[in-house]
Amino acid sequence: MSYPIRLPIGSPAPLGSVHHPTPTTWELEMHYGVDNRINHDLIDKVFLKALDLVEKDWRWSTTEVGAPGALIIVGKKSQQKFFSNGLDYERISEDPGFFANYFDVLIRRLIDFPMPIIAAINGHCFAAGFVLALACDYRVMTSGRAWCCLNELEVGAPLRPSVASLLNCKLPTPKIVRDATLDARRFTPQELHALGVVDVLAEGGTDGVLREAHKLAEAKAPRAKTGVYGLMRTDMMKAVFNATKLDERRILAVDAAALAQARL
Repeated sequence: MSYPIRLPIGSPAPLGSVHHPTPTTWELEMHYGVDNRINHDLIDKVFLKALDLVEKDWRWSTTEVGAPGALIIVGKKSQQKFFSNGLDYERISEDPGFFANYFDVLIRRLIDFPMPIIAAINGHCFAAGFVLALACDYRVMTSGRAWCCLNELEVGAPLRPSVASLLNCKLPTPKIVRDATLDARRFTPQELHALGVVDVLAEGGTDGVLREAHKLAEAKAPRAKTGVYGLMRTDMMKAVFNATKLDERRILAVDAAALAQARL
């Protein structure tokens, strides 16, 4: 397989690319617009395709059930400002099936991916971007000016069952879950590192973040050798994995208000 692979394949304006800088590490770079907002195209044509390509390359590299390997996910490397600025609301609002058919599918695929995944958070990481980073196993974040937050409260968007379950799984205490969701708190890199949500703080912008992410990836890559990494992660995150399969109708704020007014 020849790298880098630009995705969508054959597109004159790729939204992401896959690199294979060392024999045991792969790198998925998002470069969709200025801030990597998540929509159908980024999930279906970049993330899901990239995860399949990397897993195929990894599996065909050995005759065993597993091999050393790790994946790094990073925001556009030529800038220092964004990992991901969350959902592309204008696009996804046109599709009521977006979460069930795209976003939850991506979370489920990350959970059962067979090797360690490191989020290289090289800038602001908001809403669905923060969820994406939390779905990874490890997080390396710039020590500079960057925020992580869940601003669904401020935009009036209730949480998906999968997202709520992931937050309870990955954030350290109920208080931090409350602060992140019901206060829409903006966390600094230093706060997240102190809480254990971010594993490594890196100086030097995107270059520093990638340098530390690659150190971590090389250290964790041998963990995939026995072939059970994704199986164990799925068992450990069974509640999240199952929540991605819930196809329930979500009540919106306007519906809740109308029901309350009728009842009162």
